[in-house]
Amino acid sequence: MAYDFDLFVIGGGSAGVRCGRIAATHGARVGIAEERFWGGTCVNVGCVPKKIMVNAAEYGHWAEDAAAFGWSIERTGFDLSVLKAARDAEVARLNGIYGRLLTGAGCTIFDARATFIDAHTLDVGGRRVTAERIVIAVGGRAVRPEIPGAELGMLSDDVFDLTEVPRRLCVVGSGYIALEFACVFRGLGAEVDLVYRADLPLRGFDQDIRVALKDALEAQGIRQHVGHNLARLDRQGDHLRLSLLGGEGIEADAVLFATGRVPHVQGLHLDRAGVMCTAKGAVEVDEEHRTTAPNIYAIGDVTDKLNLTPMATAVGHALADTLFGNRPRKASYLNVPTAVFTSPPIGTVGMTEADAAAHGPVDIYLTQFTPMRHTISKRPGRKSLMKLVVCQESRKVLGAHMLGEDSAEIMQGIGIAVAAGLTKEDFDRTIGIHPTAAEEFVTLRTRTREAGVVAKAAE
Repeated sequence: MAYDFDLFVIGGGSAGVRCGRIAATHGARVGIAEERFWGGTCVNVGCVPKKIMVNAAEYGHWAEDAAAFGWSIERTGFDLSVLKAARDAEVARLNGIYGRLLTGAGCTIFDARATFIDAHTLDVGGRRVTAERIVIAVGGRAVRPEIPGAELGMLSDDVFDLTEVPRRLCVVGSGYIALEFACVFRGLGAEVDLVYRADLPLRGFDQDIRVALKDALEAQGIRQHVGHNLARLDRQGDHLRLSLLGGEGIEADAVLFATGRVPHVQGLHLDRAGVMCTAKGAVEVDEEHRTTAPNIYAIGDVTDKLNLTPMATAVGHALADTLFGNRPRKASYLNVPTAVFTSPPIGTVGMTEADAAAHGPVDIYLTQFTPMRHTISKRPGRKSLMKLVVCQESRKVLGAHMLGEDSAEIMQGIGIAVAAGLTKEDFDRTIGIHPTAAEEFVTLRTRTREAGVVAKAAE
């Protein structure tokens, strides 16, 4: 049969836009639907506007530190409305760029919700549309905890609607979203309480990084309530009270729930197309990103494989090349560099010490120091930590981890080295740039410790 499109993409975020645009440049007839905003979570209520808020908090720190360097700067307060206007204008600009990229490539765009009628047919805003192949790229959504009064709290999307900084903010969660916003609002002047169930933040990250981050959060005045589960959230007059199991209560002007995200599959009617989900609600895919329906694929956060914007973009590009560009290939999920924009930030690539040690003996090279800027500023909690995980047998650098200023920028370059399989000796013979923090990665000469299989149990 003749289809309306060779490819139809459901979702206009990073994964879907890249897949649709590249497929169109290969000559495919492409339709793409987005029901909320072009660019998806990252551009509109995620990475981009959040990083702008991180920048704003950093300016506050720099203004405070300037006196130690001889500058006289008067801080008269922070106006969120000014930042909000600038941030929203930038988001709108990027939002428009995504639409123009698609139309410029020849895609047909639909500002509408798309749902399945069958494996080749979609309802797109009330219009019946057919496609030979379909890609599901609807991303994920934040969820509230199942406690009484949860509706009184904010989710991460709601942060960008705030018109003033809460005087007292309680953040629930220990993942990167919770920690980033806790640091942002502390930097903007709020009193911040952070509640999480584990003993340390950032489950899944390297243990040394987790310990160092917990100390850094404490040093900047973020009150951490660890090992707690939630009981209920109540409004009491002009403030909220978050009750924890065991009796403790926290009063705040606002509560942010950052306890997790789930694939945004509700209402897509996947069953009509024969598309199955995993037990955790993610769309089930094979190594080719094909779903249980042979002509339907899923990419990005809806698959819950590695929920990072650059990863989603890479997978979308590879899929388009495979299906329409006569260039079959896959985007690797191994050694993906990433960052957490806390204060100070984290950059990481490759294996943690515990994961690497589970496969055999590894050598650990670790240093912790005060960066030059803060030997002058004396700002507490700004120590940097840098760490290499090295396979004893092959001498390959299996993982690199850093907590400290500029760690995200530094880790991008280190990521190339780790992805290329370079050895510790390759690092050693590289000349450092002095004076920088980055040079520490190529001057770590003394092994800190050896780790083996027992390290996995210890973490």
